[in-house]
Amino acid sequence: MAIPFHPKVFGFSLNIHLILEYAAFFISYRYYVYLRKKSADTISDSNRISIILGAAIGALVGSRLVGFLENPDMYITWQKIWFLLNTKTIMGGLFGGLLGVEVAKSLIGEKQSSGDLFTLPLIVGIFIGRIGCFLSGTDEFTYGKITSSFVGMDLGDGQLRYPLALFELIYLTFLFVFMHHLYRQRKLKSGYLFQLFMILYFGFRFFIEFLKPNVFLILGLSSIQWLCIVCLIYYRNFLLLIFKDAYQKIHLL
Repeated sequence: MAIPFHPKVFGFSLNIHLILEYAAFFISYRYYVYLRKKSADTISDSNRISIILGAAIGALVGSRLVGFLENPDMYITWQKIWFLLNTKTIMGGLFGGLLGVEVAKSLIGEKQSSGDLFTLPLIVGIFIGRIGCFLSGTDEFTYGKITSSFVGMDLGDGQLRYPLALFELIYLTFLFVFMHHLYRQRKLKSGYLFQLFMILYFGFRFFIEFLKPNVFLILGLSSIQWLCIVCLIYYRNFLLLIFKDAYQKIHLL
């Protein structure tokens, strides 16, 4: 199978990434519905709908905005506006969705943590989407720098590059197993599972961005990396709690 992978059906070439994106939305949502039925969710149906709507709007805006900031262009044309509307990144979608949820909860007066039920479906959705990124090769800006390392792959331009989407698929597999274990144990305080996921995923993306051929950098860091820093600052209280707990355990050894 050649990468980029363009399957053909009845002579028509299909966009595998787009197909898998739609599959990711559908499967992750059905998984969320399944988990909610199995859980004792104390948030009402109407509030859940408002939260999901807030997440969707925030993710839509955030994914486009951060996608644009990966390589901003100040000369605006209609063609570039159309390109902006079709440029997106999961990182912006996640953080934008987070802000959208917080705004929605503030408007409806919901005080309870709502993220834990979304955690596992989000990982599944990102995983399916990343399969599309990997199969798209150099058609999508999810490939890595040119390398002579044994992990290098030809992703469509005849060069050996770091297969960042494949690296992420492996990471997401371990992350899902870990998060699923914590979810089933139900020992974490409400809201902590989602916060831990955001920290672990954004932390991973911060470091893997160094293997990406970014052209727009601020103080040596890409727009995605700056977003990762913002996210970690946002969850600073939870990070401090983790470090404090780790220090106490080490001190007791």
